Amino acid sequence: MFGRKELAVLVLRDADTVVRALREALEGAGEAERPGLEAAVEMAERAAAVPDRELRARWVREQRASVGYQGPDDESVHAVKALRQAQPGLSLLSAVQLTKDAAAK
Repeated sequence: MFGRKELAVLVLRDADTVVRALREALEGAGEAERPGLEAAVEMAERAAAVPDRELRARWVREQRASVGYQGPDDESVHAVKALRQAQPGLSLLSAVQLTKDAAAK
């Protein structure tokens, strides 16, 4: 009869790995390289501290923008429709939940 489409949105990030690599590079860096590497470590640490929920909300906004959605960041039918238009594999349930999470951020 009716199939159920479901797409889990996982937040994958390598920020911790990047921070470690930058710190290792900083240990052996010369004086000329240190300021740039120190700034890079700070940026990577800030990126690593962003909560998954915020990353998902950003993803939802980017997906909706990719199909021209310029409406409010709310739970409206239009917002859900735009997300499903951008990501046709999302079930209605997933799109609604992701839209609610983005609106709550």
